[in-house]
Amino acid sequence: MKYKTQTLAKYVNDLAAKSPTPGGGSVAALNAALAAGLISMVVNFTLGKPNYAVFEEELSEILSKSEKLREDFLDLVDLDVEAYQSRDIRKALDVPFMLARLCFQAAKLCPPLVRKGNINLVSDVACAAVLLESAFVCACFNIQINLKNLDDKKLARAINKELSQMNKAVSKIRKSTEESVGKIIRG
Repeated sequence: MKYKTQTLAKYVNDLAAKSPTPGGGSVAALNAALAAGLISMVVNFTLGKPNYAVFEEELSEILSKSEKLREDFLDLVDLDVEAYQSRDIRKALDVPFMLARLCFQAAKLCPPLVRKGNINLVSDVACAAVLLESAFVCACFNIQINLKNLDDKKLARAINKELSQMNKAVSKIRKSTEESVGKIIRG
């Protein structure tokens, strides 16, 4: 069964059940998919508007990226379930690591939308940034718990180094997006 083709109610009911899957990693991926959906929505409400015509090309590129990421995140909802059920430590590590990397890529789409996206949806840009940081942090927890069981200490150090760098960047993007949106909203 693929959750991405099931109802939201089915997913949430299975999440609440006494079963290890879906769990936090899958929820993080869904969170990121929702964020990518918000990014796409903002762009879709901006494209074709005369006030934003100068940004059409860049906005179209952002939309293309956010739609690809949205699909990737939805795939990860199910891949996380499969990885957990496989009992393979590398799969259980690879899925959240992929999620963390994709969250970082998606977060980078938010700052341009604060300035170049439809002003009426600027709060949705902030929501996307917050959701992406949340999904990133959740992915990091799942990576850390799996790194404890990994015998390859050199790989563990490399992963931790990359996560640390991405964490700083994702946090900075969320914070700056939130501050910029806050100034716009409050005037």
